Amino acid sequence: MIKEHNGYLYKDREISWMLFNERVLQEAESEDTPVLERLKFLAIFSSNNDEFFRVRVASLIRNKKLQIKYDIQYPPEKVLKEIQELAIKQNNRFDSVYQQVIQKLKENRIYILDENELSLSQKITVMEYARRKVIPHLFPIVLDNLKRVPHLRDRSIYLAVRMRDSNKLIPDKHALIEIPKLPLPRFFELPTEDENTYILYIDDVIRTSLKRIFSIFNHDQFEAYTIKVTRDAELTMDEDQKINSSFMEKIQKSIKQRSKGSPTRFSYDSAMPPEMLELLTKQLNIGRTNRIPGGRYHNLKNLMDFPVINNPSLYYEPFQPIAIKEFENSKTIFDAISAKDYLLTPPYQSFDYLIRMLRESAIDPNVKSIKITLYRVAQYSNVVNALINAVKNGKKVSVLMELQARFDEEHNIYWANKLQEAGAKVHFGIPDQKVHVKVCLIQRKENKEDALYAHFSTGNYNGVTSRIYSDCAIFTKDKRYTNDITILMDMLFNKPNKNAIENLWVAPNTMFTQLAAAIENEIKNARDGKPAYIIAKLNSLLDEKTINKLYDASKAGVKIDLIVRGICALVPGVKGLSENIQIISIIDRFLEHTRVFIFGNNGDEKMYLSSADWMTRNLFNRVECAFPIFDTTIKETIREMLNIQLRDNVKARLIDKDFENNFIKNENPKVRSQYAFYDYLKQKHSVTE
Repeated sequence: MIKEHNGYLYKDREISWMLFNERVLQEAESEDTPVLERLKFLAIFSSNNDEFFRVRVASLIRNKKLQIKYDIQYPPEKVLKEIQELAIKQNNRFDSVYQQVIQKLKENRIYILDENELSLSQKITVMEYARRKVIPHLFPIVLDNLKRVPHLRDRSIYLAVRMRDSNKLIPDKHALIEIPKLPLPRFFELPTEDENTYILYIDDVIRTSLKRIFSIFNHDQFEAYTIKVTRDAELTMDEDQKINSSFMEKIQKSIKQRSKGSPTRFSYDSAMPPEMLELLTKQLNIGRTNRIPGGRYHNLKNLMDFPVINNPSLYYEPFQPIAIKEFENSKTIFDAISAKDYLLTPPYQSFDYLIRMLRESAIDPNVKSIKITLYRVAQYSNVVNALINAVKNGKKVSVLMELQARFDEEHNIYWANKLQEAGAKVHFGIPDQKVHVKVCLIQRKENKEDALYAHFSTGNYNGVTSRIYSDCAIFTKDKRYTNDITILMDMLFNKPNKNAIENLWVAPNTMFTQLAAAIENEIKNARDGKPAYIIAKLNSLLDEKTINKLYDASKAGVKIDLIVRGICALVPGVKGLSENIQIISIIDRFLEHTRVFIFGNNGDEKMYLSSADWMTRNLFNRVECAFPIFDTTIKETIREMLNIQLRDNVKARLIDKDFENNFIKNENPKVRSQYAFYDYLKQKHSVTE
């Protein structure tokens, strides 16, 4: 779906996103991916799909009802139809891959059994587990003659049960059983036999005991099919909340309402008899919701919690984080940073260096204050624990906690309360404007003067995601950074600062203007016959104004290489419009998350790291930052990272106008960029440090 508007072309954002998720599915399909990692990619695909229907499809449905249309997008009803068709195709492909993976597991003596495949002794074990551990958490709803429509919770799966009498003397009955999330795991591991591993979904544990669960009735035949409703996850705050509640209370109330949002998708086991499907959709009042047929199991994001198997060959070989030797050999991390700037590249290098910086700050008598912005906080956060410890040690700690980080609101609220209880000053920014920038600023007394140390990152201060998201961060004492970050922090913490920010690009104030000026400069250089190029690495490219600028640059002869992980509305390779633009996307064992912008600048190359993608929300509606890179060694490392990625011919896909997700294949030596960059870093640090 490509739409023309004012002479420019745009891919539909929703279809583009679904194609990104298809690239995740390709990793699950690949026989080169270790089999238990293939399960994880299936889990990621499933989780992504849930969020897509909870957020993007929900938004389209709202727009359809309100008759809202956008110039560069197709009408919502047309997009929803396309999504429905593509979702069914992807679901079928998912189910096919799942069966392939199950077969591969069998070849490795790992068996996922259902209730009909159990031996007698296994069935006794499973039914005893169900009796003791599972059934006490089950609360069935009998649907027949029920006057009030039962509410199916978002992100929950249910067994739709049909009870029958083999003698046909009594009518069928129908019931719903919500499969509990906590405290029960999704998988039950049976005792190992002859070095074989046997695993059951909890769904099938329940199926073994349907007769016990419904013993009050006289039916003797039972069948159960999994169903799931996905709901609109948009947080809404009514006027009473705006007037009478604190911002945190508003968010808390809105989270509770999220599970009651309008349905956007009804997923069901395609083996369910048609008459039962019709009865259910009528009883549950979801007849018009997108119906997506699928396999026996749903919520397969739980595959991320698949039992650990003691066979390293079935997983990726672990990357040992590469040490920064100056940090390892310094008495304090501040001693090392005083000498020069450092680049951190998690997960290739350890996120724990930031934890060390905060931990040392907490007990260092010379440290006076810490200011930090937090967007997505881990459920168990060493970052926040270090900040709480700093408060206990008498430091002034100021935290800007973003409460509107979608699906992480509850973690953020929990830690905001803990910080406040400890005595930290916690700010929540502006209700209608998310603070997405990731910055930490530490004030330290040195030689009777104030010294400032800063850390800024393209990714969140989250120790869990840092192990699977690839990002870049800088440790620095350079006043060109710290002076600007001080002004930015003052803005965020509601302290007036009349000084101008000199080096950073800050959204929503100046970032787009500065980005547009950098692109215009390349256009001018191209027209003057000078070398002109742009290289950018992003998660998403969607903003219409930015895309138009890139089209204008391409038409002027600027060579543009883009590495875009997810949504990409720009259409490359169109003669007379975008023939000088090439776009690739890399999906591999780590989630590419770094944002880098490079501009040729007639030989004096300019490079920026950023928290912002080139989306309208990032450039105009959020607080974001782009940081120039001054240090030549750091610049060289980041440039080589992009050079390696642009040579990737193993995990890179070409993003073109045909929506085909073709892998880049050529006769060049094989380059798998994540592995090649790891090797590059390992060699660089072993040689230079």
